[in-house]
Order: sequence, then C-alpha cells, then structure tokens
Amino acid sequence: MAKGHGQHKVGWDFFGAELKIRREAAGFTQQDLGTRVFCSGSYIGQFETGIRKPQLDVAERIDAVLKTDGFFARMCRELIDSSPYEHYFAEAAYLEGLADTIREYAPLFVPGLVQTEAYARAVFLAGQPHLADEEIDNRVAARLERQRLLDDPTKPLLWVVLDENVIRRRVGGASVMSEQLTHVAALTRKRRITMQVLPIHVGVPAVGAMLSLMTFKDAPPLAYSEAAHSGNLLDDPARVTGLERAYDLVRAHALPPDASLTLIESVAEEYANEH
Repeated sequence: MAKGHGQHKVGWDFFGAELKIRREAAGFTQQDLGTRVFCSGSYIGQFETGIRKPQLDVAERIDAVLKTDGFFARMCRELIDSSPYEHYFAEAAYLEGLADTIREYAPLFVPGLVQTEAYARAVFLAGQPHLADEEIDNRVAARLERQRLLDDPTKPLLWVVLDENVIRRRVGGASVMSEQLTHVAALTRKRRITMQVLPIHVGVPAVGAMLSLMTFKDAPPLAYSEAAHSGNLLDDPARVTGLERAYDLVRAHALPPDASLTLIESVAEEYANEH
C-alpha cells in the first residue's frame, strides 16, 4: 500500500523505517514490541510499512520501551502538526489515500472529496467567518488536493449516501449549489462514484452523524465519524461492524442510484433556473 500524499507518504514511511531499525536493534520481534506497547504485532508491522499511523500515546510508549528519548513522539507530533488538515481529521485524510473503498453518509454537507471550490469556500466561511482570507484559501486548497484521489479511474471505490437535506440546503447560494450538484452528477454519470439520496420522508436515519467507512487491501477496516470541530477514528472490530450495519440500513432506505441521479440533476436545474 504505497499510495499516499506528499509529505505524509515520505514522513510516515520514514517513521516506519526508523521504527523497524530501532526495534530490530533492540532485539524485539513485532509481537514483542506490540505486547509491550499494548497493541498487536500486526499493528507494529503496519506502522513499519506505512499502512497505518500510530496515535501519539502509542509513539510515546514505543519511545519508553525502545529507550529512544522521545524520538518517535517528536516525529509523530511534527507529522501531525505539518498536516494541512485539522488535527482530528489528519489521520483520516492520510488513510483515505490508502483505502480500496470509501463509503460515506453525509447528513449536512456534500463530502469534501467531491466538493467544488466555491462550495468548499462557502462551507469554511460559514463555519469560521473570522478566519483570514489566506487561511480560508489554504483550507480550500487542501480540500481540492485531497480530491486528487479521484484522478485514479478505479480506486478508491467511492459510494456516498447524501441526506436529501444536503441537496436542498443553500450553501453559497443558488449558483454555487447548481455548480456543485452538476459536478456530483457528472462524476456519477462517468461512473467514478456511486451516489444515493436518502429522502427526507424516511424519517430518522440509522446513522446520526457524518460517517466514513474505509477498507484496505491488507489491513482491517476503519470507521471515521465527525461532529463539529471533532472527529473519531475507530478501529475496534465490533464497533466498525456495528457502523457498517447501520450504514447498510441507511443505504437500503435511500433512493436507487438512477433515481438519485435524476433527483440531483433536477434540483441542480432548479437552482440554475433560479439563478
């Protein structure tokens, strides 16, 4: 799984290579080290190959066991701080670049991976209107950079369920919404993404917040859930399985892809005519 983004790929690959060197120098197997830092040996292997990033507390325990004087914790902090994303999303953004499949439920906004520049700018301005223009520009640029994932014609497979409120909510005004929904429809028609709409009349959805489910070729699946200025990356198998079932219920109640596309294009036309 060598895919990655810029400095993240280089930085975390270097972290993994150094971990392997220091572990072997200390005479530990991956399982030996994993037992001492309270994770599995396979996780240590995934850290060493760059498949997965350790949390800061794990890096600190690695330093304690390998007697590396805070080396791995400092590197971990630097890589997290150098991310163009909010700290709670930085790891999830990195993992998107490694995923084979991404399944999302979007209750409030069009997902970042398919946002237009104007829509992304409107979202950032609405959430943090007092940010300097330069910071807004940086955040929009980082979001558009994430979308280079979709330059690959087949990977990752992206399946999105949009709450109908998302296409009805006037983010940035009629012209911005028309452009955004037209962009989503174009990606769908090119068969690059699969898009469904969960109708408002369904009532209470089985998932109450933004949810992203990621699968990988040679690592366990993960779930990422986000709320206002916070996010949680979950890898506990039982919790991930539960969220996968909840997502399946949402998808089962959504309109079929063809009907969803028709609705999205119809609403886009309404916005265009209004503008």
